[in-house]
Amino acid sequence: MNVGVVVIGRNEGERLKKCLDSLGGIAKRIVYVDSGSTDGSREMAREMGVEVVGLDMRVPFTAARARNEGFRHLRKLAAGVTYVQFVDGDCELAGGWLENAATFLDDHQDVAVVGGRLREKYPTRSIYNMLCDIEWDTPIGEVKACGGIAMMRVGAFERVQGYRDDLIAGEEPELCVRLRASGWRIWRLDKEMALHDAAITRFSQWWTRTLRAGYAFAQGADLHGASPEHHCVRESCSIWFWGMGIPVVVFGLVPWWGNWALVLLLVYPLQIVRLAVRGRYSPRENWWRAVFLVLGKFPEMFGQVKYLFHRHVGGKSGLIEYK
Repeated sequence: MNVGVVVIGRNEGERLKKCLDSLGGIAKRIVYVDSGSTDGSREMAREMGVEVVGLDMRVPFTAARARNEGFRHLRKLAAGVTYVQFVDGDCELAGGWLENAATFLDDHQDVAVVGGRLREKYPTRSIYNMLCDIEWDTPIGEVKACGGIAMMRVGAFERVQGYRDDLIAGEEPELCVRLRASGWRIWRLDKEMALHDAAITRFSQWWTRTLRAGYAFAQGADLHGASPEHHCVRESCSIWFWGMGIPVVVFGLVPWWGNWALVLLLVYPLQIVRLAVRGRYSPRENWWRAVFLVLGKFPEMFGQVKYLFHRHVGGKSGLIEYK
């Protein structure tokens, strides 16, 4: 099996050890890209026989840049590698995943990227972990985009020149836009791929992560929002409608309608009810998901504004971290 693995992380500690252990010596070569860890992660990875690349932290860090650096190093070490599995250091690959993914790519020469079922390792530890577990439950079969944990065909990845180093989030869907434009397909298998330890226990972490998503939607629409792709346009329009449009209209009507205008804000709880009733999970999961989907429009709105500010006024943003 001609598969190499690129792992990225920073200060993951024991989670990184479990990640590397899960690879089980199956891959042809493993490269760990460290972005300024101070917890001994690099030394531990070397002791486990893994090739370690330390990023120059004087250059703005992004996960996209880390993955690109790891890929380039992997190609130097194993020039003939056919597939590369990207993994985050807080994830553990499922047994048999590398073989299943590589076999699928062998059998489907028009597929550039294959992913599988990603699950949260501790979904009951917090509402936010539970929401991540639901978020990752995406459709099976041909899809438009993958996440950060996926196996990619080396030739396809190189032809589109990999990830965009400057994207602070949303780099995977953006890469998939370019791959699909080049004639490649993206696939998700109904097979266990990995466990992810999100470790989101505070509202502030959820807020920052959601703000980052809003930033990514804005940047994605700016890059590929034109026809025929319309990448991230629908998501961005929804964010502006719920996060800015309705509040502006309501408070703009207050001088004429008085406090009666505030009745229009009932559209938010009504939307929560609508989403919860249509949910396909347990009642508890459906209600929490609905609440945070609606509430999330506000941090996403801040993310959109943040991107527009940096795009037109203040230059580039630094990494938006939530843990």
